[in-house]
Amino acid sequence: DLPIYWGNRNWDPYLRDAAEQMAADGVRRAACFVTSAYSSYSGCRQYREDLFAATSGVEIELSRLRHYFNHPGFVGPFTEATRSALADAPAGTHVVFVTHSIPTSMNEASGGPGREFYVKQHESVAAMVAGGAGAESFSLAYCSRSGSPRIPWLEPDINDHLAELKESGTESVVVVPIGFVSDHMEVIYDLDTAGKQTADELGL
Repeated sequence: DLPIYWGNRNWDPYLRDAAEQMAADGVRRAACFVTSAYSSYSGCRQYREDLFAATSGVEIELSRLRHYFNHPGFVGPFTEATRSALADAPAGTHVVFVTHSIPTSMNEASGGPGREFYVKQHESVAAMVAGGAGAESFSLAYCSRSGSPRIPWLEPDINDHLAELKESGTESVVVVPIGFVSDHMEVIYDLDTAGKQTADELGL
């Protein structure tokens, strides 16, 4: 029975517009579900900054819900989909979990010095999904690297990783985008288009 509002950082409807609409509708407190499940600047602290800016001068209190990377409601659908994909794949199929690459410095800052929550949380989810789906082998790769080539980002890139897997004798791969909650460019282009083309060229 609760009303639901949608606000974006980079596209209409913007978060500020959503906050103003909520206030106009008489909403004074709201729980905020952020579409990034993992810890990092762009996936956590920047959202907090956005929420603060969006409510400046607006009489509303926004409370961000906790990171949900390990919540059954998040992990469960990935496990079911991976299990289903493996059931239709050849025996011995390798599972590659994919997420958005970020600068290594951003990963090192996530959670504080030496904690590197971004990578560790993804590794934890990958292990949970692989175990629940009965995967014989699995690994973690990254997509959507951008910015200056002089700045180190998390690796391996999904396309490079597919080539490494093929060279090591892997013949079949299931790719699972555990870093994302919906289809968009980082999934539809980087994986369904570019990644598939790489796999086809390699004979995977």
